[in-house]
Amino acid sequence: MKRPFTALTALGTAAHHGYELRAGVGIVFEPFLGRRRAIAMWSAIFAYWLAAARTGRDPRLTAHANGAALGGALVHFVLWPWELRRGIPALTEAEGLTADQLPAYNAVLRCWIAAAALALAFETPRDARAAAVSGMLMGEPLRRSARHHFRWAREQARREPGRWSPALRLSAAGAGR
Repeated sequence: MKRPFTALTALGTAAHHGYELRAGVGIVFEPFLGRRRAIAMWSAIFAYWLAAARTGRDPRLTAHANGAALGGALVHFVLWPWELRRGIPALTEAEGLTADQLPAYNAVLRCWIAAAALALAFETPRDARAAAVSGMLMGEPLRRSARHHFRWAREQARREPGRWSPALRLSAAGAGR
């Protein structure tokens, strides 16, 4: 494995997406692509990302992906309330997740952030630094996409309550009043 922190970043991104999907809040880009296409797209991205981490090829692409992962993970702390717990940020609420789901979700986010930061610090060649920065700048479009995603998800929860998170169903019911 040429870039182990890059592999961990890809796996952290996959864990994040899988956790949200399993929690009933959807997957990134689902409002635009539909669930099956979004899952297919992310599966292909993760396979390529992991292969690039193993072989060390495409350092600019992996630097961009690692930067986007860090930016995407940090967006959560911009969008939702958080507090410091023993000096470590923890979400106190996240759209569509129940209070019981938050501790594990915070653990996923922390590991994902750590992996991305380590990948950027130790596995980004000098000539790929601009690509890493461009990836981190993806945080803003990802923030906008997330805001759209959760408006869309609340509407989906109102239409098909059995497929979505109980917290989304409640917020959709409250929004309808």
